[in-house]
Amino acid sequence: MLTLTTTDVAIAVQNLNHYYGQGTLRKQVLCDINLTIRRGEIVIMTGPSGSGKTTLLSLMGCLRSAQEGQLSVLGEELVGADKERMTLVRRTIGYIFQAHNLLGFLTAYQNVEMALENHSVSAAEAAARIVEMLTAVGLEQRIHYYPHNLSGGQKQRVAIARALVGHPQLILADEPTAALDKQSGRDVVNLLQKLAREQQCTILLVTHDNRILDIADRIVYMEDGKLQNPLP
Repeated sequence: MLTLTTTDVAIAVQNLNHYYGQGTLRKQVLCDINLTIRRGEIVIMTGPSGSGKTTLLSLMGCLRSAQEGQLSVLGEELVGADKERMTLVRRTIGYIFQAHNLLGFLTAYQNVEMALENHSVSAAEAAARIVEMLTAVGLEQRIHYYPHNLSGGQKQRVAIARALVGHPQLILADEPTAALDKQSGRDVVNLLQKLAREQQCTILLVTHDNRILDIADRIVYMEDGKLQNPLP
């Protein structure tokens, strides 16, 4: 049996539970989650709406505090972690959301630039990285366009550039193709896969889109707050 070391593992989850609400309204939304994701792996998590996928992703991404069990991301234990530690871990993660979450009053360049605000890079290096990433996603002719002048697929390409410009070790993507047509969705995930491979980072992607399952090294299935056996 292969023994994984901490340097091999991007995410390690053991007996993780999570609850919403208090008192009589308290509801368990994650039940005894166990999952290990190796560095460099592309893992897709699928399952019905309301099964807890986005909640689990938000805990891994330090967007919510983990409550019970063990959750290690990039070697840092997050159960019981204070805000400062969570902030430091968050800086090593790139996020891509279904709604792309671009700021409408900023250009594509400025939206990507925001991801470097907490990174120790010079203005010249930041500018070079931003242009490089927007060129890599095929938007070199639209660097100074505002979101309302971009198609859905182009907006999601800006979101990919924003997620990758800080050279993260981990990418968390929540339904990144949900609002896109078949070809745009395929283009977006192919691009994400290519760029992530080049930067040697890990991807955990939550999706209902069966058309993109083939990019995964492994697929896991969640239902009713529980991880089921991985799909074949």
